[in-house]
Amino acid sequence: MPENIDLLLTGGTVVTMDHAGTIIIDGAVAVRGREIVAVGTSADLAGRYVAAEVIDCAGAAVIPGLINGHAHVPMSLLRGMVADQQLDVWLFGYMFPVESQFVDEEFVYVGTLLSCAEMLRGGTTTFVDMYYFEEQVARGADESGMRAICGQTVMRLPTPDAASFDEGLDRSRRFLEQWRGHERVVPTVAPHAPYTCTDQIYREAAALCAEYGVPLVTHLSETAREVDESIAEREVTPIRYAKRVGAFDVPCIAAHCVHATEDDMRLLREAGAGAVPCPTSNLKLASGVAPYKRLIDSGVKVGLGTDGPASNDDQDMFTEIQLAALLPKGVSGDPTAVPAREAFALATCWGARAVHLDHLVGSLEPGKRADIAVVRLGLPHSAPRYTYSHDAIYSHLVYAARAADVRDVMVDGRILVRDHVLLSLDEADILRRSQAIAERINAFLAGRERNLLAKILAIGGVQQAEIFEIQVKAKLEASADSAIARLLGAADVRITKASERTQYDTYFLFANGERIRIREDHRTDPGARVEPKYTITLIAEGLRGELSSAILLSRARYTALADHTVRFYREYFQPDRVVEREKRRRRWRIIYKDHDFALNFDTLGGGARPALYMEIKSRTWSRRDAGERAALITELLSIAGVSEDALVKQEYVDLE
Repeated sequence: MPENIDLLLTGGTVVTMDHAGTIIIDGAVAVRGREIVAVGTSADLAGRYVAAEVIDCAGAAVIPGLINGHAHVPMSLLRGMVADQQLDVWLFGYMFPVESQFVDEEFVYVGTLLSCAEMLRGGTTTFVDMYYFEEQVARGADESGMRAICGQTVMRLPTPDAASFDEGLDRSRRFLEQWRGHERVVPTVAPHAPYTCTDQIYREAAALCAEYGVPLVTHLSETAREVDESIAEREVTPIRYAKRVGAFDVPCIAAHCVHATEDDMRLLREAGAGAVPCPTSNLKLASGVAPYKRLIDSGVKVGLGTDGPASNDDQDMFTEIQLAALLPKGVSGDPTAVPAREAFALATCWGARAVHLDHLVGSLEPGKRADIAVVRLGLPHSAPRYTYSHDAIYSHLVYAARAADVRDVMVDGRILVRDHVLLSLDEADILRRSQAIAERINAFLAGRERNLLAKILAIGGVQQAEIFEIQVKAKLEASADSAIARLLGAADVRITKASERTQYDTYFLFANGERIRIREDHRTDPGARVEPKYTITLIAEGLRGELSSAILLSRARYTALADHTVRFYREYFQPDRVVEREKRRRRWRIIYKDHDFALNFDTLGGGARPALYMEIKSRTWSRRDAGERAALITELLSIAGVSEDALVKQEYVDLE
């Protein structure tokens, strides 16, 4: 007596991705409720079951729903915003500033809906996310009908949804409580990466994951620079650090692992952690090519992800599968490296194992959830078909198929896409809301790109310095000792501070006259700070006026701590010209007739004949006070015995 079922997919090439690699040319899949109850030939299942609905899959492949093992799905709203930048410039110069301005619950929810629409249309039924306001990601995933592991991001830095990491951990606990036990959404906590977290963050995140029985999500070893800095700072790679702070004490999903060492791979394998490279993103950000074959051969649980649409621009898992097959061949020179069947496994059965969901999804087998995609075959870009070998279907799916070929998609037995039409979401409304948010971001960026101060403000707080600067420079032909002795020995001069230092200045010059100076300042006097100080100063073009011997500059100056490399700032600000200056400076801060001045005696350059300069400068908010200080500078020059013809009315950056 035939059994009643809800759905029968019949007549297609069923690619089960089970342990035996079973492929059924004229195959069928029987679904009751949310589970697969049988997989077999079309004739066999037609005789065993009576279906409430039959889907004809002739001319198509029936495959497990694809698994996107690492994503930041709300970032679909940042797609195409910036490209062709180093990871740190991309992240700290654009992503973090924009996110701090615009990421809120509405942004995350709408971005999630947009991503879910894209992923479902491309046959992806499960994704692993890490972002902010993760309860909105969970909400969007639930409404779309998708399966998801949603990681609430925690960092030591302030984030759009948490002012501190302890607040972020508290938010994570509330999220876990709110969504625990959901049929398709697994809530968890996601410490961002070793370079943005602390030992405490990882340990507390791992404890939360253990308490709630969920996997921990994090980024590890994405770039060579990240690995080098981790070794320099902690004496271990990011992956070994993750083990040290407890990230592997629970099931872990480690995104990227592009620069995993042999020892790292052993640690991942022993911990049962999933490694999820993101081929397109890793290429676009020049992070490198993950060691796919070595990871697989080492026994690591390996999956694939798209990463965020801001660093990939799409969430097409077919592209990731193809790259996972092609890149190892191109890098190694071995055309047999990562064959098509293995590449396809990375997004199905192996991918499910990497994200610790292989007991539910990843293959078409009785007892597993009915997460299924139907892919049209024999289209102009994929015809003709060969069937002499069962494995030919893998080549077709990996090297010829495209996301647009996906015809039908279901999750938990519920049809979400039918005949290329998305049923679970309102695409037109999502696109309208997405573009409205993009217009606001576009206006912000357009204004910022024309304003250097806004670009500095975007990456760190600044302080505005006094608007009037009075300065004079004199080139000294011999020793400065006599001038120093005369100045410091004068009756009206009181020394408030003295220092010695070496300064390395990099000036970014712009056509509009603005300048940015990056200064690396090393104190060399006894008892001074050991660590160098790094500052970035925006110097607007000055309105110059002659005041006796001095130069009066009326201009705005904004200074902030410089916590990135010169290379970062050069790529971020894109100056028209770069000038470098190095000087050894002896400085005295003095009070002369109730006004403060800096006396600098600077040696520029090196070699047999370095240039020696004396500089006297002062700054103030008052134009009237500036005039008084200029007159006093004339007196100080007289005390020092400096003649008029020794004056240099230029700044160091302008000296040839």
